[in-house]
Amino acid sequence: MDEPILTIEERSAINGGRWFSTLSPSLRHDILRCAYVKRYRDGDLIAARGEPPEEWIACAKGAVRVSSTSISGKQITLTYVEPGIWFGDVSIFDGDRRTHDAYAHGDSTVLCVAKADFKKILATHVELYEAMLRLHARRIRQLYGLVEDLNTLPLRARLAKQLLHLVRSYGVPSLSDGSEVRIGLQLAQEELAQLLGASRQRVNQELKAMEREDTIRIEPGGLVIRDRAALMRVIESDI
Repeated sequence: MDEPILTIEERSAINGGRWFSTLSPSLRHDILRCAYVKRYRDGDLIAARGEPPEEWIACAKGAVRVSSTSISGKQITLTYVEPGIWFGDVSIFDGDRRTHDAYAHGDSTVLCVAKADFKKILATHVELYEAMLRLHARRIRQLYGLVEDLNTLPLRARLAKQLLHLVRSYGVPSLSDGSEVRIGLQLAQEELAQLLGASRQRVNQELKAMEREDTIRIEPGGLVIRDRAALMRVIESDI
C-alpha cells in the first residue's frame, strides 16, 4: 500500500503539527526530502515490540494505536498517535529495541525517516537536538499529568478530559447541529476504558450518565459531544 507522496490533507497534517511547525524551514525541508510514505489498513502492524528501531515515524492520517500485552496475553491500548505527531525516536537515541507494538487504527498513513537518515540530519542540524529535547520534555510533562490524573481525579473527570482531547484531535462538526461535534476516531468502550485505566462497565456507566444529562450522545458509530462546556465543568469541579 505504499504511495510515493502525501496527499494535500496528509501534508497539511504533518506541516501543521504543533512540534514540527516550530522547526526552521531548512530543517523541515531536509526531513521531508528523505522521508517516505507508508499506508496501512485497519489493524495492520506498523512496528513490533522487540524489533530494532529502523525508522522515525509520523502519523499523517488516521491514528496509530500503541499497545502492550499483559501477562495473560491480552492487548492493552496505551495511547493513540494522532496526525502530526512523531514517534519512535527514543529507541533510535538509546539503541534499545522497541518497547511497544504500534498498529494502524483505521486506514492510516505514516511518514518514515530511516534511522541512518535521521542521524545524518542530526549531524547537519544542531537545531534538531534542541527540538528533540523540547519534544521529549513535553512527553514527560504529559506522562506526569496522566499519572497525576489517575491518582487524583475520579473517573468521571478523567473521562471528560479524554473526550475533550478526542474532540480536539478528531472532532468532526455535525451537519445537522452546529453545536455538536462527532468524535471521528472509532473507539470501542473497552479501548476507551483502557486509556482511562478503568473497567469497561464503569466507563459505560459514566457515559450513560453523561448521555442522560445531554452532555453526549452515544451512537452505534461512536460518540457525539453535545455540550463541551459541561465537560469542562466536570473537570473544573474536581481539580
